[in-house]
Amino acid sequence: MVTEQTVLDRVPRGLFVAGTWRASASGAAIAVEDPSTTKTLVDVADATVDDGLAALDAAAGAQTQWAATPPRMRGELLRAAYELLIQRAEEFALLMTLEMGKPLAQSRGEVAYGAEFLRWFSEEAVRIAGRWSTAPDGATRLLTMKQPVGPTLMITPWNFPLAMGTRKIGPAIAAGCTMVVKPARQTPLTMLALAGLLQEVGVPSGVLNVVTTTRTGELVRALMSDPRLRKVTFTGSTPIGQGLVRQSADQMLRVSMELGGNAPFLVFPDADLDAAVDGAMLAKMRNMGEACTAANRFIVHESLADDFASRFAARMASEVVGRGTEDGVTVGPLIDGQQLRKVSDLVHDATSRGATVVTGGSTTRDTGYFYEPTVLTGVPADADLFREEIFGPVAPITTFADDEKAVEMANDTMYGLAAYVYSANVSRVIRVCERLDFGMVGVNQGIVSNPAAPFGGVKHSGFGREGGPEGIEEYLDVKYVGIAP
Repeated sequence: MVTEQTVLDRVPRGLFVAGTWRASASGAAIAVEDPSTTKTLVDVADATVDDGLAALDAAAGAQTQWAATPPRMRGELLRAAYELLIQRAEEFALLMTLEMGKPLAQSRGEVAYGAEFLRWFSEEAVRIAGRWSTAPDGATRLLTMKQPVGPTLMITPWNFPLAMGTRKIGPAIAAGCTMVVKPARQTPLTMLALAGLLQEVGVPSGVLNVVTTTRTGELVRALMSDPRLRKVTFTGSTPIGQGLVRQSADQMLRVSMELGGNAPFLVFPDADLDAAVDGAMLAKMRNMGEACTAANRFIVHESLADDFASRFAARMASEVVGRGTEDGVTVGPLIDGQQLRKVSDLVHDATSRGATVVTGGSTTRDTGYFYEPTVLTGVPADADLFREEIFGPVAPITTFADDEKAVEMANDTMYGLAAYVYSANVSRVIRVCERLDFGMVGVNQGIVSNPAAPFGGVKHSGFGREGGPEGIEEYLDVKYVGIAP
């Protein structure tokens, strides 16, 4: 039987280095908090810099042999991991809900989504290919081959504790790269459980190493200054990503950055309003709005704005806020007190500038980091929540009069991750999508993420792609060999 206690009891509490579980060199531990109660769930090891370097030692030591492993074998390991993860879906879902807060239904969805990256890249492992051609002058044969980049540092966020790990680990295993994974301090348990699962299916010692730490900056700097590390991939905030890019220059590391977002949700006058409201709920409320792809700005044609706001607010008001393990709950807590304060401050800033609260607008409980699903109208352009990533269940609505203005408003941000477009006019959809400065666009749908598609952004939302055929290329170097015939 899957219970909170049995799930917590099964999670490894140590660092995973060179195929073994070990305590921190300092003996220190991290208290993992339940955001719905603020109580400690368990303590896990708090890695030192030396622990991080030991993990890199293991990854570097395993790299040559792992790169030589047949692609079919790497693919079969991923396939076995996929199947075992699906078998244990309920355990992983409950574990995520406990440490991150999202309702169980959403955690189950993340398990299915995250597992799919393992299956997708199990199929890509055997499709790594170069090319053979003749030079134009006929004097040389041109051979290109693709080889693993090498030991990779993976820094994963707290909002999708499983999927953000499998989206990086899957292609790295498929490509033949070894790894040091540093999960978020708030949600380390899911990654530790995943490491145990990958060990169980036979991933060799040293290929995957996991270090949990509160000394993130110090540990990451030490690893990134070590010439044995060849790549860093990060999912998180833009300011931290910018710092990592600067650090990567000294060793000329390969870098993949999936950073912040400020997604516009455009509703044109010919849109199906019912479908737009359904999509708005998905785009806004998945993960309580704590997603980089979450709709951050609702830009609605003035002819539909009042009706859209009324229907959307009614749906938001009907959401059930509570602990994610409780029956019927659709909105869990935010991750911590800092995030709760940020969301509250953004709403206060908007209302102080003249915005109207249609529904919500406050915290809901004395215990836990809960915030009401909130809809705001009449939000002025200079409000902070139009410029900053909200990362919470708050939906600001503004209006536009013509297509040109809608695109201008959508692009008026330094971010460029995801955008959403609702329209029944195919020609309008094509014109708008071509002009939107975003890496991903959802048309008449509120979710764009798909393991078979390249996930990533432009501008301050980063560079590189995860998922799709493009995802494995981030872990491969191209080598050219010129051969005299």
